[in-house]
Amino acid sequence: MEFEEIRYDVDDHVLTITLNRPERLNAFTPTMGRELIEAFDRADADDDVRAVIVTGEGRGFCAGADLGAGGSTFDWRDRQTDDEVPRDGGGVVALRIFDSTKPVIAAINGPAVGVGITMTLPMDIRLAAEGAKIGFVFARRGIVPEACSSWFLPRVVGISQAMEWVATGRVFSAEEALAGRLVRSVHPQAELLEAARALAAEISASAPVSVAVARRLLWTMLGAAHPMEAHRADSRAMLARGQSDDAREGVTSFLEKRDAVFTDRVSDGLPELFPGRREPDYTESD
Repeated sequence: MEFEEIRYDVDDHVLTITLNRPERLNAFTPTMGRELIEAFDRADADDDVRAVIVTGEGRGFCAGADLGAGGSTFDWRDRQTDDEVPRDGGGVVALRIFDSTKPVIAAINGPAVGVGITMTLPMDIRLAAEGAKIGFVFARRGIVPEACSSWFLPRVVGISQAMEWVATGRVFSAEEALAGRLVRSVHPQAELLEAARALAAEISASAPVSVAVARRLLWTMLGAAHPMEAHRADSRAMLARGQSDDAREGVTSFLEKRDAVFTDRVSDGLPELFPGRREPDYTESD
């Protein structure tokens, strides 16, 4: 698949996905959504990729949904079959990012509004450039938060901060995003990608299978009813990883005071952490 609206570049174990519609401030389209899903599919299948950075080409990260259709942009009736509720495209992308086996860093280099910011919520870490403007502007457009953000946003920043940004729909600064714990750090524009790559390189030095398992544990346990669920899953993970080549290498390299060389591969599969658990299906009734 040749990409039209994103770029896909792998260097030194780090994949950089660049949203690439700079003439439209990288506004989100169905094509971009499909290409993002394909990019994450490729990343998961490629053991050379140990971390993913998502950023935007030009002066914007993503200006939200492309509004080229005018007032009918969000009228989905032509996508509806019988009584079926059409799937929100941003939500399909967000769920794919959520399922990534590689940690994901958002490098928000400019305006990120609507789906342009909600798509970053299932990413693990967000960095922003000075001057970047961010907004959950849905109520100002007569619609509602999408891309599963009613699940992600309160978990990332807390319910009060989430509700303030969503209900006001205002566009706010990178500094306010930092104070609200939406982003990890704010950087001069010219230094943003360098900071994201330095963090990705630090992640890449860790055992990739262990990182993938830890990512799944942490995200899944956000919805757990009791810490016993985490204890069970942690115990299964420790049983599997404790007997791995990576565990032996991790301890041996530490004792020998050298860098570890991890050889276990994510593509060979991850241990079963939640036996009997079945992923929800969109077509199932509530």
